[in-house]
Amino acid sequence: MPTKSTISFDNLKVAFASKSNSELRKMHLVFAMLNNKFVSDLGIALTNIGFKLGLPIKGIMKQTMFGHFCGGETIAETIEDCKSLAKFGVESILDYSVEGKGDEESFDKTCEEIRQTMVESAKTDYMPFGVIKVTGLGDYHILIKIQAGEALNPAEYQAYERCKGRVDLLCKTAYDLGLKILIDAEESWFQDVVDTLTYEAMEKYNKEKCVVYNTYQMYRHEMLGRLKEAKVLADELGFLLGAKLVRGAYMEKEAERAEEMGYPSPIQPSKAATDMDYNFGVEFCIANGVYLVSGSHNEASNHLVVELIEKYGIDKESDRVFFAQLYGMSDNISFNLADAGYRVLKYVPYGPVEKVMPYLIRRASENSSIAGQSSREFSMIKKEVERRKKSK
Repeated sequence: MPTKSTISFDNLKVAFASKSNSELRKMHLVFAMLNNKFVSDLGIALTNIGFKLGLPIKGIMKQTMFGHFCGGETIAETIEDCKSLAKFGVESILDYSVEGKGDEESFDKTCEEIRQTMVESAKTDYMPFGVIKVTGLGDYHILIKIQAGEALNPAEYQAYERCKGRVDLLCKTAYDLGLKILIDAEESWFQDVVDTLTYEAMEKYNKEKCVVYNTYQMYRHEMLGRLKEAKVLADELGFLLGAKLVRGAYMEKEAERAEEMGYPSPIQPSKAATDMDYNFGVEFCIANGVYLVSGSHNEASNHLVVELIEKYGIDKESDRVFFAQLYGMSDNISFNLADAGYRVLKYVPYGPVEKVMPYLIRRASENSSIAGQSSREFSMIKKEVERRKKSK
């Protein structure tokens, strides 16, 4: 298996080309905080207290964490950031990151908001995807019951049908508007239900082109096999398989639940095993005609995907392979890939500051817990600050 490409992720001039000196200083401040777990945890705690007490901290958040990891509070604000990314060849996905109240009204509101993101995305040539999380469109308790084989009562059945209707509406919206749509992964104890909904949508909308993509969390030890099974299903039913590969987002929660409930953990035995399956997964997709979104902040995996694109003669400007990273993270990967002509997506979250706090807390937690992530980002920002000083 190839392991290295000719592309470099060390060109900091390209990586931070979109950032002004003042924006770079803000990045320096944000990652200085994230690089210190004590300061990061304290900042999160104080921010939560501040919002609960109604203190005027919104402006501070917009200048720091929110301003760095989110595009804005509204679709219109966020599109301005997406326009800036597009100047450097980086495409965007509007990601409504508000966690609703979990009732039918909030599910309808979320559905309409996501539909509107796609309507606005379709007016551009730099926002090719929508994205949905099924738990934003329906009650996850019902999904858990279905996967466990429990019977639904009439009210639950009707609620589930409404959830299915919202998922279908948004997939059809993507199809009608000429967009693609990513369906995010969920926890293992109801992922099977999400998979079923996703493959039903693929069978409807992925006949002539790849519109709907499922997400595969490769930190689960059975996920490579599930990806291969999905390809067999797609071939049998005659639809194109779209796959977004990620390492995963629920590892601690998954391990804790497995231990509490006494079933085998679905988590890989080691990070090396996750990395190996991720890399096998992207090669399987590229070699077998699966439409791929490689959602990785791992430099080695991104090198590998570049090598595989070259090996299999795929047009890097086609829609067969996209790279994806989160807004505010790994700009050295995103911008250097885009500069080399590859299709790169940034997930650009948005929503009211106070309602996006759960998302921001996860970002802060992930950055401080991923070995080397914050320190590497911080180191690159410091180097770019120094480079700009010397080039004056």
